[in-house]
Amino acid sequence: MNEMDEPLLVAENVRRVFRGPGKGLEVLKGVDLTINRGEIGFILGRSGAGKSTLLHIMASLDRPTQGRVVFRGRDLGTFSEKDLAKYRNQSLGFIFQFYYLLPELNLLENVMLPARMAGKKDAKKNAGALLEKVGLAGRAGHFPSQLSGGEQQRAAIARALVNGPDIVFCDEPTGNLDEETADQVWKLLLDLNRREGQTLCVVTHDDSLVEAGARVHYLHEGRLTLRAFNKA
Repeated sequence: MNEMDEPLLVAENVRRVFRGPGKGLEVLKGVDLTINRGEIGFILGRSGAGKSTLLHIMASLDRPTQGRVVFRGRDLGTFSEKDLAKYRNQSLGFIFQFYYLLPELNLLENVMLPARMAGKKDAKKNAGALLEKVGLAGRAGHFPSQLSGGEQQRAAIARALVNGPDIVFCDEPTGNLDEETADQVWKLLLDLNRREGQTLCVVTHDDSLVEAGARVHYLHEGRLTLRAFNKA
């Protein structure tokens, strides 16, 4: 099996227990999940089901109580904090419900930031190209407070892509947008997957985002089931 055929990211028997009275709160109860290169991995479930907890563990922002997450055959549990920080910066992209753009930086500077942290000399050039790709080339010098919610989310998408990540994690990426703007942002993400093969892991409670026939992972009471999704 060559590298392109291997699963990109695999969660194996992942449990997550949060400390509390008694035995604590067990949010994830032995979850197995595989994200293949070039696919969109959907994780659906009700609010509070533990979707974001699973995403944070898959993205190495949290560690499982039990089980492991493997990226390209490497167990993330063996990484030092320094190695994990480098891995997050260079191999992962993040798009959240809230945009987390730095208010003191203009749009170009916000998009450049991960690349500058990685010491890349072409950070400005790449950031400018990505702003053009998401339709914001004319807004590069504007600050986040001068942008609409949809523009800020498109900027966040550009920032997530600036280091050429292997996978982009999307946590309710359209949850803070009106219906029309959310549709535009989602079409942009789909286009990145279809045209450029960008791997996405999308957490949402909104099944309208899912295309017919897609593989969907449903999280319920701490357990994950997988099935093809069919729109009514």
